[in-house]
Amino acid sequence: MARRYIEIMDTTLRDGEQTSGVSFSASEKLALAQLLLTEVKVDRVEVASARVSAGELEAVQQITQWAAKVGLLDKVEVLTFVDGQASLDWMLASGAKVMNLLTKGSLNHLTHQLKKTPQEHFADIQQVICQAGKQEIQVNVYLEDWSNGMRNSPEYIFQYLDFLQTQPIKRVLLPDTLGILIPSEAYRFVQQLVSRYPTLHFDFHAHNDYDLSIANVMEAIRAGAHGVHLTVNGLGERAGNAPMASAIAVLRDFMPDVKMGVVEKSLYQVSKIVETFSGLRIPDNKPVVGDNVFTQTAGIHADGDKKNNLYFNTLLPERFGRKRSYALGKTSGKANIENNLRELGIQLSDADLKKVTQRVIELGDQKEVVTREDLPYVISDVLNTNAIASRVEILNYVLTHSKDLKPSATLRMRIAEEQFEENAQGDGQYDAFMNALKKIYARMKLTLPELTDYAVRIPTGGRTDALCETIITWKHKNREFKTRGLDSDQTVSAIKATQKMLNTLD
Repeated sequence: MARRYIEIMDTTLRDGEQTSGVSFSASEKLALAQLLLTEVKVDRVEVASARVSAGELEAVQQITQWAAKVGLLDKVEVLTFVDGQASLDWMLASGAKVMNLLTKGSLNHLTHQLKKTPQEHFADIQQVICQAGKQEIQVNVYLEDWSNGMRNSPEYIFQYLDFLQTQPIKRVLLPDTLGILIPSEAYRFVQQLVSRYPTLHFDFHAHNDYDLSIANVMEAIRAGAHGVHLTVNGLGERAGNAPMASAIAVLRDFMPDVKMGVVEKSLYQVSKIVETFSGLRIPDNKPVVGDNVFTQTAGIHADGDKKNNLYFNTLLPERFGRKRSYALGKTSGKANIENNLRELGIQLSDADLKKVTQRVIELGDQKEVVTREDLPYVISDVLNTNAIASRVEILNYVLTHSKDLKPSATLRMRIAEEQFEENAQGDGQYDAFMNALKKIYARMKLTLPELTDYAVRIPTGGRTDALCETIITWKHKNREFKTRGLDSDQTVSAIKATQKMLNTLD
């Protein structure tokens, strides 16, 4: 049996822009429209509301000029209103050729907002549709508050659709405007209309107020809806719209009788771009596109993946241009470490792997996550420490740094069985620490090695909490040696490297 094709209309640039605090510039709208139509390959994009602003008009003009050049103008849609010629004039100025006419889909809205009878509303709609046809503009019709209309005034919906099927329109758009539907209602209401009006094309438009948008999308499609409206990252008013990436994954995996043109590998890319343009960060645990959703943390899960992909499901990261990763933290086991080492091309003996695993667990108690990029520094720190006896121990220190005042350090340390305390100033916090240390060693008539080189390495990625490795080169009694310290604080990592130096002195 041939699979039924489902149209995907993206409304990130129109309904998604109604997210509080989100406003795309004209250039951002153009870039997103191009990406959505040519890379993600959605069937249509709703890019604006008519008559909003001069900036909105400029954005649509740029999009339609590009779309006309590449033969995609019929895929660019604009929300318009039942306002005589006003929206149509705006459409003509914008260059758009498809209007999504916003009309009343419930008797409650019609009666209390427009204060008109159904016949009066239908007459106004017919006039707009007729004028649009004369100006070669294609018409789709939104039934605003349709979900409440089906609950409370279905006879009005049927009366309205009886009228619409006599009009030269392309699609009927069914929005759950207030996000009130439960899945059984989404199925029942759509199924009623599809069976009663077999010649009409119905799109379903879900909102996510009860976190049921994806379930409602599934049920609307199962009931026979011909298309769905989605937004990237679920942007939209209040709790947002049905999110694109989740909907596509669900429909592909659980509804084998339908097909779509969307390219899954492009979903993560467009998600990150919308995150940047909108200024709204994607939650780490957001399905498909969140940073952590393809990350295994528990060591037992990593072990199962290694043995027979025991913790894989069909939602594979490669489908979306992503990779599975294994987090490093206090719940990590050897399998997590081994998976990350394999990615880095590093092999360790069982004994060394055990040391590194223990160190990662210790760091996990201090930091939420140790990344793969941190791992070489952890290895270097652990495996170069060896079993140096801690004859010298830094017990406590206080480091201060203030504007227009010299940094200072107060240090308490143990040498053998004796404790010492000193304070000093310096040109930086580490310099102040070293000056306090020199005072203590001077009291003992001991000379510290000369610091000949100081190097800091931080993993790529730009994280402010990234592990920092400080490598200090010392010269003492005609020999040169290096010590390493590892911490998320640069000065602390230098102090750790210094303590290692103190324990290597004769």
